[in-house]
Amino acid sequence: MEGMSRCEECMHFIYDDEYDAYVCEMDLDQDEMESFLRGQTSACVLFEAGDEYKIVRHQM
Repeated sequence: MEGMSRCEECMHFIYDDEYDAYVCEMDLDQDEMESFLRGQTSACVLFEAGDEYKIVRHQM
């Protein structure tokens, strides 16, 4: 997974037409955002795998 951040796999990482960029839709508080921007976090506590087939597998 070299060269790819975990954000790119997260279901909260969405494309925003207004910004013309991908953004995290979760609201981080000031401390969480600072840690994230400084690269001081080892893992995002809000990460949720973006698995669009999860519902389909559940229905089978």
